Amino acid sequence: MTDDVAPLGPKIMLVAGEASGDQLGGRLMAALKAKQDDIRFIGVGGPRMEREGLESLFPMNEMSVMGLAEVIPHIPHLLKRINQTADFAKSERPDVVITIDAPDFSFRVGKKLKGKGIPLVHYVAPSVWAWRKGRAKKIAGFLDHLLALLPFEPPYFEKEGLPTTFIGHSAVEERHDGDGERFRSAHDLKADQKLLAVLPGSRNSEVKRLLPVFRKVIDALAVKYPDARIVVPTVSKVADTVTEEMKSWPLDPIVVATDQERHDAFAAANCALAASGTVSLELAISGVPHVIAYQVNAITGWIAKRLIRIDTVTIVNLVLGKKLIPEFLQENCTTRNITPVLDALMAEGPQRRDQIAGFDQACTMLGFGDTPPSEKAAAQILKIIAKK
Repeated sequence: MTDDVAPLGPKIMLVAGEASGDQLGGRLMAALKAKQDDIRFIGVGGPRMEREGLESLFPMNEMSVMGLAEVIPHIPHLLKRINQTADFAKSERPDVVITIDAPDFSFRVGKKLKGKGIPLVHYVAPSVWAWRKGRAKKIAGFLDHLLALLPFEPPYFEKEGLPTTFIGHSAVEERHDGDGERFRSAHDLKADQKLLAVLPGSRNSEVKRLLPVFRKVIDALAVKYPDARIVVPTVSKVADTVTEEMKSWPLDPIVVATDQERHDAFAAANCALAASGTVSLELAISGVPHVIAYQVNAITGWIAKRLIRIDTVTIVNLVLGKKLIPEFLQENCTTRNITPVLDALMAEGPQRRDQIAGFDQACTMLGFGDTPPSEKAAAQILKIIAKK
């Protein structure tokens, strides 16, 4: 006679490489647990995924390197982590491996797992519509499924034989989640006091490159708005650097690092100056008019300018097909260019009204009001496991 042993639930391996991927992974894990409570999680992730029950194989921030010149010194260590991640998957034999964004890392892991009998899913389609169109065919050679955030992406991959599901952008799940009155009360801000959000990025390389430019913009605006304040929503891994750099800034910066404080700050802000990235969509979802400014290493920028086939890097602009959000990139990322545009957004004028109206349209196109993207992603993952 043998004892009855309850069957173990599915084992899901997730691999995220940076803060935005950690957010996606955390929401996906929560949605999966809501659908099936016996799921086991393994892999690589950050604090958001760890809160959902993941014990990370190694610190996620070791992979958060951006740009050709920046990544070169880290190549040996990154290759070691790629091999370690792939070997871990081979030994653990999960029911599915889900790599999240960070394509340079994720796709190298995926290639090493091709033909090993483990379904491979990638979350966030690479931007083949912007550059390196041939990547669609290459990843179709080793991926089993792709989860896309933008509505126009699936055809690029489906024509190469890669099943692709548009799930919507996960940032729409945070819409109207912040409490502006609570933020202003907590920081003794008057209801009519101008509040400018400053977001210099989530990587140390971004922060160090952008903060000097952003500082000069704030210096200029402080002359016109001496009673204004600035809030700096950041992430834990760069919070100390940001706080130290801003000690001498005008307008008494408020640095916040938790998700709820970030959402509350967005709800309270009049406008924002932000690095390029997902944060632009987060600001749009919160209805915060903003300007995008960004610089990378000169070599990386020179190469990118010759490869990229689009004239905007902002998701809202891409979805709407027009430059609603002003962008100041590389040599155009200057105090002289940015300050007057940001000044116009501080006032109640047509620039503010046009952006806010466009945000609503873009958010609808990206999935707001439909089934939350994380739930769509979870449902697709469970279908793949069931088929296996």
